[in-house]
Amino acid sequence: MTFPPRDVERLRAGETRPAGAAPLIPDGLDAILVLLRHGETEFIVQKRFQGQMEAPLSKAGELQARLAARRLASPRSHPPLPIPDAAPFAIVHSPLGRASHTAEFVAEALAAAGRASPPLRPDAGLSEIAQGDWEGLTDAEISARFGDSLAGWRRWPTRFHAPGGESLDQVANRVEEALTRLLGELADGGERGTLDRHQVLGYEDDSPDRRRWALVVGHGGVFRVVICLLLGLPPESFWSFDFGLAAISVVEIRAGRAVLRALNLDAHLGSEAERIAAEAAARDASGAL
Repeated sequence: MTFPPRDVERLRAGETRPAGAAPLIPDGLDAILVLLRHGETEFIVQKRFQGQMEAPLSKAGELQARLAARRLASPRSHPPLPIPDAAPFAIVHSPLGRASHTAEFVAEALAAAGRASPPLRPDAGLSEIAQGDWEGLTDAEISARFGDSLAGWRRWPTRFHAPGGESLDQVANRVEEALTRLLGELADGGERGTLDRHQVLGYEDDSPDRRRWALVVGHGGVFRVVICLLLGLPPESFWSFDFGLAAISVVEIRAGRAVLRALNLDAHLGSEAERIAAEAAARDASGAL
């Protein structure tokens, strides 16, 4: 393989930032982010748009959150989660009740499993996307009153948003600030990674995984923005990702470059998984958050 002259100069100069690395990721960072969406809420049962309104977890939602928490507290149980077999370095969550309560279940499960749990930390930058005049309304009510803006949101999310709500640019700005803080903490004092190792699954060595990992408990809409930011994707990719209720997703950061390792792991939900998946697909088709 022949490198262009400019790339050869970069290699010789020891430049480490790889192609595809998002600017907000510290250079050389080796870490893991685990994304956990909250459980089902009463608003979801009623098919109402939530946004930043408070909506308590339903009974099923509490069960989902507990099952996800137990899974995270036992990462080596079959099938193993692609995260280190260690306590999380940080647990950061949206301050909205449905996310904070889900995070509390995780802390309880970690304690029950004899694992240390860092203090739970709310971060307003991870709140769900504000949906203004749509919040609390059903899809039918929004379609009747705000049909044009709802249709635009479902097709062109960078050009349309709920009246009185947030634009994707506004959301991306606050989410980027929250991620920058968290990633900076993971990098501070952590071991620097290198890309001069196998980048393909199946070739890893058998040494213990000592990378720091952090848990982020939040919402489907915000997690779409998180993934776009970490992977360096344009905001137009917003609808290209789904996040199931109480499902676990994993983003590895390998020497400063984010890799989507797992999306929507939900085997821990057992018989609930099929019902949840079917209802989630119907909601996602509506554009509700």
